[in-house]
Amino acid sequence: RKKQYQLLTESGLVEMPEFELVNDFVVPNARIVFQGVEGAYSQQAMMEYFGKECDSFHVETWKDAMEEKKNGEADFAVLPIENSTAGIVSEIGSGVTDICVGDRVIVYWGKHKKNITVSRNNIIKIPDEVSTQEASMALISTFPLAAIRKAKLEIGESAMVMGLGILGVFAVQELKAAGAYPIVAVDPIKDRREFAIKLGADFALDPTQRGFADEVKRITSGGVNVCIEVTGLGVGLIQALDCMKRFGRVALLGCTRSSKFEIDYYGSVHGPGISLIGAHTMARPTTESSAGLWTDRDDLQTVLNLIKGKRLNFKDMICEIHSPTEASKVYDRLANDKNFPIGVLFDWRNI
Repeated sequence: RKKQYQLLTESGLVEMPEFELVNDFVVPNARIVFQGVEGAYSQQAMMEYFGKECDSFHVETWKDAMEEKKNGEADFAVLPIENSTAGIVSEIGSGVTDICVGDRVIVYWGKHKKNITVSRNNIIKIPDEVSTQEASMALISTFPLAAIRKAKLEIGESAMVMGLGILGVFAVQELKAAGAYPIVAVDPIKDRREFAIKLGADFALDPTQRGFADEVKRITSGGVNVCIEVTGLGVGLIQALDCMKRFGRVALLGCTRSSKFEIDYYGSVHGPGISLIGAHTMARPTTESSAGLWTDRDDLQTVLNLIKGKRLNFKDMICEIHSPTEASKVYDRLANDKNFPIGVLFDWRNI
């Protein structure tokens, strides 16, 4: 998303073009390309709009998807924009008995719009102790939580978070709630490191500084037990592996789509017994949780309970609130400001 708006800005489109909101497409025999892998958000969105039986294929990057559309290989391209939504119920279906008009709810896997219709199975009531603003970020906070579960962190183990965007800061807080110590937060931006310390990290380091890996090993008495890799960059993964303790676990939360980097698998993975764990949030069960593998719903309920119990601090992560009419300016800043605020919400009520 950030790269998309950056390319638009670099091409001279400093004002965002107008977009038309539609509920579905009726295009016979259309061929669709979606960016991502099978099961990704973009495939879900594609099937919702074009139907499960549509003629589709997937590519690795946004650029590839745009090129396929430009070259005529696809009629439409679907690009992912994640969303985490909370709001107030305005109407209910005849078969819904446990939700009332006026209830505040989280919607997971909904849409960016003022009024949406969703299955009862895709909402959770918000406790009175949790604000709607806090709840609006709950879904994306389950992404690093799933990674932590998969890494099987134990109380007292050391942990490191590579990358301190919103997912990284969620990871810092959730690692603290899970009993990790020490927690090392890593990002080249000073303000983000300071913010991570405020929200629970024990140490915050700049990965571009000389001797970075040695300092991590000094802090953690020989290396990190668990790393949540959020950058999605090859260099981030390589640096993480340099910091690991023997038999450590690295959860790949960031989407490392580029293969243009080399890893010494024998020296950095095979020999020291490091586990590399796929932690895409769609790689989770849909109906029943088990050890290390929880459903969206169960993780969402966990997050709400932890906010309610003041174990997670979402209030301080909300830096700005905007009307969707300001989206073009907000995304322009997202594309160009390296220190874009951690948490920015859109308020749809007055649209």
